[in-house]
Amino acid sequence: MQAIGARARLASRLMSRAETAAKNRALLAIAQSLENRSDYLIAENAKDLQAGRAKNLDDAMLDRLALSEKNIGTMADGLRQIAALPDPVGEITGLSYRPSGIQVGKMRVPLGVIGIIYESRPNVTADAAGLCLKSGNACILRGGSESIHSNRAIAAYIRSGLLETGLPEDAVQLIATTDRAAVGELLRLDKHVDVIVPRGGKSLIERIMAESRIPVIKHLDGICHVYIDDKADREKAIRIVLNAKTQRYGVCNALETLLVAEGVAKDILPELAGLLREKGVELRGCARTRALVDACLAATEEDWDTEYLAPILSIRVVAGLDEALEHIHTHSSQHTEAIVTEDYTRARRFLREVDSSSVMVNASTRFADGYEYGLGAEIGISTDKLHARGPVGLEGLTTQKYIVLGDGQIRA
Repeated sequence: MQAIGARARLASRLMSRAETAAKNRALLAIAQSLENRSDYLIAENAKDLQAGRAKNLDDAMLDRLALSEKNIGTMADGLRQIAALPDPVGEITGLSYRPSGIQVGKMRVPLGVIGIIYESRPNVTADAAGLCLKSGNACILRGGSESIHSNRAIAAYIRSGLLETGLPEDAVQLIATTDRAAVGELLRLDKHVDVIVPRGGKSLIERIMAESRIPVIKHLDGICHVYIDDKADREKAIRIVLNAKTQRYGVCNALETLLVAEGVAKDILPELAGLLREKGVELRGCARTRALVDACLAATEEDWDTEYLAPILSIRVVAGLDEALEHIHTHSSQHTEAIVTEDYTRARRFLREVDSSSVMVNASTRFADGYEYGLGAEIGISTDKLHARGPVGLEGLTTQKYIVLGDGQIRA
């Protein structure tokens, strides 16, 4: 691990001065390789899926683990989007003259070496590598043992793309061992690694937060809310809730708690509940919800604080916007919240007062994603308030330094 860290540090110095055109060529070459060899990737992924089923991994984990022609194409498209984005490295902003005659501004620069620790999702291997490369960083990738065959195959194509375009092969290194001790060693590489980004379950992220000597960009839970206001468009509300909850279950931006204003609950909830049940969603509700929805289970206090990652939805009828905001303030994980309303003033208030990394008006929470935000891909989602917040793309993987331009000035 020390040797991997040292190689990554050297590669990061080379990457920090790499030309944009070279980085883009590498990204496009990697994307093409992934698509050209998708059959091989799917075959390697099948080994991981078979092992996962033998270990009785749950459906949400297997869903995140699976590769198909479609999501391999999405990985490749993400890399192409990253290549098409402006290169943030070297951007100078805020340049202004001081009374002394010097000019002071800020330049955007890479973070350096980024360690990414993740579970299940093999697409993270490509997404993370692509973002780190375009932002001029080196990265050390440590995927979960459940996706080892998939990750090795993807990483091999990434490294060949780097070699093909003259960039340092060690700019992307995959830790090939499944030994959990490697994670602990990575978290202690503070001389070589500048930031750690975890992607995985709560237990993994809690461990990293407890053990890391290195700053961490992370989120713990995705307890996402949709509030249907009594000024909502009925059809929009139904469409948004169904998508937010059922488009995919095992993702951090899926809807987990639905809040409905009492003024429209009687009109919307029975039909909405029926549509959710048709898709196999288990409903757990407050007393007012259960009075309107047949065979709805009673929600407990624990339900309001649970990220299900499964076809389960908590529902609460609230008096109005104030009670909805109070519920979100109490139970939100500060990931993503949405309001459905046609009232501009209420929408503005929701945007202003909800303290989450993504806040939406009349849109599904499933849009809280780097690809959908136009970032090309995301290395993760941060609910922290320092450095990066929300989907972390290219800008989140850079920092700024002050620059001073002078013409012989000295300080009196």
